Amino acid sequence: MEHVTLKVGFLGPLGTFTEQALKTQHDLAACELVLFRTMPDVLDAVEAGDVDLGFVAIENSIEGAVNLTQDELAFNHNLLIQREVVLDIEHCLMAKPGTTLADVRVVLSIPVATAQCHAYLRSHVPQAELRAANSTAEGARLVAEEYDSGAAAVAPRIAADLYGLEVIGSDIADHPGNQTRFVLVARQGVPAPSGHDRTALVIYQRADEPGSLISILQEFAARRINLSNLISRPTKDGGLGDYCFIVYADGHIADELLADAARALHSKQGRVKFLGSYPAAGAHAESARDHADSRWRDADDWVESLRRQIVD
Repeated sequence: MEHVTLKVGFLGPLGTFTEQALKTQHDLAACELVLFRTMPDVLDAVEAGDVDLGFVAIENSIEGAVNLTQDELAFNHNLLIQREVVLDIEHCLMAKPGTTLADVRVVLSIPVATAQCHAYLRSHVPQAELRAANSTAEGARLVAEEYDSGAAAVAPRIAADLYGLEVIGSDIADHPGNQTRFVLVARQGVPAPSGHDRTALVIYQRADEPGSLISILQEFAARRINLSNLISRPTKDGGLGDYCFIVYADGHIADELLADAARALHSKQGRVKFLGSYPAAGAHAESARDHADSRWRDADDWVESLRRQIVD
């Protein structure tokens, strides 16, 4: 039987943080890696079947949600998250050899990266114009190949080695502990529960009225389900003030408690879109959910015992 090599799409060119994070996943080492110019291009390729999996950034500890990715998954694609990966980020300012901070007139990078280094750039290269690139590594490549010595890039350290640049500023993010969360997505399939999982949902309100958000949150609070993230996003087609909520909840759709919350939301809210249940990165934090599951089962058994007493 012929062996089929899986294709994984990610944001190129080589030397991005996305590539660094992807290469930490040793079970994907044998996959064929396919580079794309933008994150939407990656997701388009997965949905079209051109690649089997896509790997994209979804959240940063300094800048928050990567709205481009969140919106693409919520509104424009029907894909399922398979896992998440968290990478420690070191942003560096790099330029052609011999360039000093005083020489820099242009800084290139993806906007979310320059935003994470805003204070450093304003302090050390206040004279520089910020220009957007499709990725951090793309900014480094442009500096190396298409700009003179007055240009610099905010990019991973490995991009300096890859494109022959010199690091003129190390670890330049405005806050310590800079991390980015990435997700692996596929057209179909929900990974089996691992015991340390996360479920992503997009919840549309039935009506924009007082208490509408509380009614959503109560479904989780009543079942002692922790929300690791809650993001409000405009629905794109309802005008100003029309929002939906992207929710990341601890637990798996196979868990009785989380399934019950999803069922209640589906019946009471305008619409619910399932983005996946998948293994969560980081330390295990399932004990509170296990306790809540046990309480829910006890309560369910109690209700069933009452129902059995009903006389025909």
